[in-house]
Amino acid sequence: MSFTGPRVPRTPTPPQGETVASYATYLEAQRAVDHLADKAFAVQLVTIVGTDLRMVERVTGRLSYPRVALGGFVSGAWFGLFVGLLLSLFTAPGSSSPFIPAILIGGAFGLLFSVITYSFSRGRRDFTSSSQIVASSYAVLCQTEQAHKARELLREVGGVQSGWPARPAVTPPTPVSDPAASYPPPAPSATQPAASPSVPPVAPPAPHVPEHQPPVPPTDAPQGPTTSAPQPPTPPAGDADGR
Repeated sequence: MSFTGPRVPRTPTPPQGETVASYATYLEAQRAVDHLADKAFAVQLVTIVGTDLRMVERVTGRLSYPRVALGGFVSGAWFGLFVGLLLSLFTAPGSSSPFIPAILIGGAFGLLFSVITYSFSRGRRDFTSSSQIVASSYAVLCQTEQAHKARELLREVGGVQSGWPARPAVTPPTPVSDPAASYPPPAPSATQPAASPSVPPVAPPAPHVPEHQPPVPPTDAPQGPTTSAPQPPTPPAGDADGR
């Protein structure tokens, strides 16, 4: 019986299988897989996939020279304790123990190194923090041939999802915008005449002329010399009596 389990691919490979359950936290997904293991399910066919990964950095405190010095001394003291333990293996019986000098010397070097390193930062990072990679949801995947059995076992825990693929959302087509409508026409300036209207102008009606009115002679005809008609000769006064 092999205890190594399935071989993990060395190159980045997308997960395979159907989503049998989904949970909001990693502890819930871990409890679901542990429930499958308690039911003698082949858990080597199961994969936990975190979606929407985010890097979260939680600030734990403020940095100062005393805090940096204390942290450096503690770290150096632990290293000095390890060195003193190695030296104690080679010391003769009855001689002084090297633990105390090693702890003090290691703490002093750790304090000095931490203070110098913090002074070089020049206050650009005056806080301590811890970082984690978290996901917004965790999906439990299983191979297709055992997906139905895994769903039946996980109904006691909850979070089971159906195996039918989700129907894609139908988005309405985006109307094609008219580029000319995005830019309004420029306003007519004082020097530029306005554009002609789309409807042609209507001509005014002609004046009404009577049908039997005689034509009016033109007034701009040239005027010639006026001539009077010949008058008959006036008879003499004596002829008026018949004499």
